[in-house]
This record gives sequence, structure tokens and C-alpha cells, in this order.
Amino acid sequence: MPNASHNSAGAGVLQDLAAANRNGRHTGIYSICSAHEQVLRAALQQALADGSPLLIEATCNQVNQFGGYTGMQPADFFGQVQRLALEEGFPRDQLLLGGDHLGPNPWRHLPAEQAMAHAQTLVVSYIEAGFRKIHLDASMACADDVAPLSVATIAARAASLCAAAEAAVARLNLEPAFRPRYVIGTEVPVPGGAQHHEGEAQALQVTAVGDVAQTLEAHRQAFLSQGLGEALSRVVALVTQPGVEFDDQSVIDYQPEQAKALSKAILAFPGLVFEAHSTDYQTEAALSALVRDHFAILKVGPGVTFAWREALFALSHIEDELYEVEADRSNLRRVLERTMLSDPEHWAGYYQGDEHAQRLARRYSYSDRIRYYWQQPDVLAAVDCLLGNIRNRRPADTLLSQYLPQVQAARRAQVLVGDDPLDWLRYEIRQVIASYARACGLSEVQEKAA
Repeated sequence: MPNASHNSAGAGVLQDLAAANRNGRHTGIYSICSAHEQVLRAALQQALADGSPLLIEATCNQVNQFGGYTGMQPADFFGQVQRLALEEGFPRDQLLLGGDHLGPNPWRHLPAEQAMAHAQTLVVSYIEAGFRKIHLDASMACADDVAPLSVATIAARAASLCAAAEAAVARLNLEPAFRPRYVIGTEVPVPGGAQHHEGEAQALQVTAVGDVAQTLEAHRQAFLSQGLGEALSRVVALVTQPGVEFDDQSVIDYQPEQAKALSKAILAFPGLVFEAHSTDYQTEAALSALVRDHFAILKVGPGVTFAWREALFALSHIEDELYEVEADRSNLRRVLERTMLSDPEHWAGYYQGDEHAQRLARRYSYSDRIRYYWQQPDVLAAVDCLLGNIRNRRPADTLLSQYLPQVQAARRAQVLVGDDPLDWLRYEIRQVIASYARACGLSEVQEKAA
């Protein structure tokens, strides 16, 4: 069992951040919600260049006691991130891991009693593994529930999850700095992303100020009823909807005026800031405005794997130009399409329209359901083949300019050096992460050599 006191940052950094943000400083933190190795490496590299802390989170569907869709239990994911941090030279005391949407969601097809028992085990496994930022999310109805759940029921279930976590904290005898910081709140899309279809997301509503007070009071009462007063003092953020979202083909941009009342509401509750989910694809100006308006924790997931996919597709077009014989190519785009068609579980419920529309969505959708397929054996082999082909026939600068112009510009400026295409791919991911770092006030320099 990992000793978190020696393997990760103290979670108190979140409370320090919240205090600074509430006091008018333009400071926040972004959260990388991905299990993709190259995304994690890119994030570690960017945070190292910025000299900033790094928050990485796993969701309950991704990583749980049964393996999740990654096949990893919490200790496995924690160990993987620690290994990557060591390899990238990232300081352990700057690295914080979190668990997102921890609750009964993976087992909502079961009666509530069974689902919550699994959820309690889930939360304990995250605490024991070393995760110190815990989002308690019991908002989903289970098989024998009447939907939607009341705020009181959600809060009571969140408190029961917290009680299980705190029992683990006591068993581990964690020092105060390494005790978990909790995030509560229910106005979030389900793990895996929203399932709005084109046009539907336009009806999105900003969280009402009255709902903030109701949610916080319900959780306060539920926590106190279970003797969790000290844990209540470690609740650092409330998840609300500031009016940002994306779906298959569109992005709803942050409109500060619409969230003005919500933004001010959090200042009535000492020590708390907001956490914003689904901030992917927002402009840097919008991200900066969110931080200013006390949405001090910004979650990003599909946005970074979308950048990975874009960069890989660009590299595959370069490969097409370099290798005239099709049999010599990786045919990555074709392999992905074949793999997704043979296993439609992760995209079929998200993409609508005729065959042509679904084909375009599988490849290019903001929902980025393609991210679930990068670890498939045929896809991994195709990526390896693509990288090997590019290494064997270095593309001319003109080809890089055509398909990867950011990479070529960085190479000319000596910001990015070396000929390894994997570095080029990570650079593209880093540009997305760098915009979050600047928006959060974590980047003092615009660019550093990769």
C-alpha cells in the first residue's frame, strides 16, 4: 500500500489555492482527467516547464476496484503516474492525484444498497492508494430509486461515502496535510461526457444561486449527522454549472454575465471555490474568466486526447506522402475505423445521423469517443508503425508546415528540438495544457524548450 506522505503532494495546496482565489488573486489549478500515457507525459513535461503543481484525476468508470475500462485499480493508476513522474523528472511533492465522480455510477444498474456498498469500497481503495482529492458524486439514481434523487438523498449518500473514506484515513493515520480534500456537488455531466446532440446543449442553464445554498446546507447537515465535522472542514470546492459544455459538434462558450450572480454566491461560504467540469475547448480568455469568477478548478479530459488524435491524424497524412505503397503504411485512420466498427460500445449511443454523419463523428467529434480505442492492440500496433515510418523517413519542413504548423514553427524558433515524432505529438498536447496553465496563473513564461 503506497505511503502517500512520501509519494505525492499534500492536499493542503488546494485549500491554499482556494484562499488565494477568494482573496482576489488570479490563481487556480487545472485537472488532467486522462489515463493516456502520452497525455500524462505531456502534462508532466508542461508542469515541469512551468514550475507548477500538477493535478491528475481518474474517474470511477476509468479506474475502480474491478479495473474499470482501463483495467487498472486505483493503486495501479497511482503507481503508473508515479512511474511516469519519475521518468520525466517531475518532483513528487508537486504531484496531486484525485478521484472524480466517485460514487455508485458504475453500478447504478444495481439496487441502491448494493451500488453504494461498491461505491464505499471504491472510495476506500482510492484513499488507500494515495489519492487525496476526492469528488463525492452520489447524484445518479440506482435500479430501485425514484428519479431524480432529492438533494437530501444525494447529500446523505455522499456523507456515507465520506464516512468510509475517513475510516480509511484513520486506519492509515494520515498526517493532516495528507488527509483528503473533498469536492461535492451534483450539477455535472455523467462520467464519459455529456450525451447532448447537436442543438440540444443550447438549453444549458447556469446553476441557480439558491441551489448552491441548498446543496451546501444539505451536505453540511448530512456530514454533521455522521460525525464528519472535521472532514467537512476539508471540503474545498462545489461543482456547479457555469454555462460551459460541449457536445458532438459544438461548444458552448463561457458567458461571464450569465454567471455573475453564481460567481459571487460562493463568497458567502468560507473556504470554498467552484469546480468546473467540461471546460474542454473553451478559449484561453474564457478559461481565464472562469478562474477570475472563482471557478478555480478547471477539469479537462477529451480536449487533450482530441489534440492527440488531431496530431496523430496529421502525422498519418505526412506518412501518406512519404510512403507511396499502401502496404508500407500504418493505415492508422483505417485501423481505427475498423476497430470502432467492430466494437461500437463506446460511441454508438453518442453519435446520431446517417452512416456518413456517424463516420465523421467517430473521427472528428468533440466528444472524442475515439479516446476509448487507443489501447486496442491493433491500434497500438498502427501507432507504433506510424512513428517508426516517420522516424525512418524524416519529413521535409514543408510537410511539417502543411500538417503540423505549430510543431514546425516551434522547431524554427528552437523551442522544440529533436526529430522524434513522439515529441511533436506531445508538443501539440502541451499547447492545450499550456493555455490552462496561463489561465490559472501557473505559467510565468509563455514557452520553454521541450
